[in-house]
Amino acid sequence: MFTLSKIVAPVDFSARSPAAVRFADALAYHFHSELSLLYVIEPDMAAWGSLEFGSLALAEIIESRQERAQKDMAAFLPELRPDVKRVILSGEPALRIVEYAHRENAGMIVMPTHGYGPFRRFILGSVTAKVLHDAQCPVLTGAHVAGEPRHPFEPSHVMCAIDLGPESRRVLEWAGQLAAALGSRLTVVYISPALEPFLGDAYDPRWQADLTRRANEQIETLQRDLGIKAETLVEGGNDVPGAVCFAAARVEASLLVIGRKKMAGEFLGRLRTQSYALIRQSPCPVISV
Repeated sequence: MFTLSKIVAPVDFSARSPAAVRFADALAYHFHSELSLLYVIEPDMAAWGSLEFGSLALAEIIESRQERAQKDMAAFLPELRPDVKRVILSGEPALRIVEYAHRENAGMIVMPTHGYGPFRRFILGSVTAKVLHDAQCPVLTGAHVAGEPRHPFEPSHVMCAIDLGPESRRVLEWAGQLAAALGSRLTVVYISPALEPFLGDAYDPRWQADLTRRANEQIETLQRDLGIKAETLVEGGNDVPGAVCFAAARVEASLLVIGRKKMAGEFLGRLRTQSYALIRQSPCPVISV
């Protein structure tokens, strides 16, 4: 049975935080999960560098920042259920987020792709990128999480993008379990390399058709082995993120599931080096498992 017993939602009190947390809360409500909001006080090395370690001034600065964080956390989305945990830690944000999620055996981390504060540094956000790399549990990111999900949370369509590499079986199995638990339609998408741009005049359309046929057969075998029934989209293209996101928009996917290596956080196959672009461009939230 598919469960998410605990969900961790890091916050930085930026404009993107409320939407991400409301999304996490909707998921937690659906799966009866324990929801933890986590704020990490990042050391201000520029301000502290000139202060003597152990000095009264340094202690006062630390205490002041902790008091401010507690007030901000208490005032953040007060309409949330009273049993939502509000946790404040200190240190390097990505490290503390991952440590907390692992310590709590979280089933998912939900966070925005970028914002302000600790999330501001790059387009994807250095904190989010590090969490995606290091977390052992699935991570839901949403560059385009908009609006406020209302209870009950019932996403109608889950899309799973696979590359038919070694991790595809695990990713599709997880996506299938999620879709079943949500009562959602499931579509599997695979982007087959487009041969014509590389072969020019030597291109034979039958070669592309053969690639498509073989991919469909492999996906059908995976579904049969896993006991999953899903629609299949096999399309040619060399812009993998663009093709996947176009397919997700076309079928109006509510969630997009992609894979990463379970322990090391390395994305695999044709999705490996382009997964961050896919996360940024996706028209719906992305779950990396």
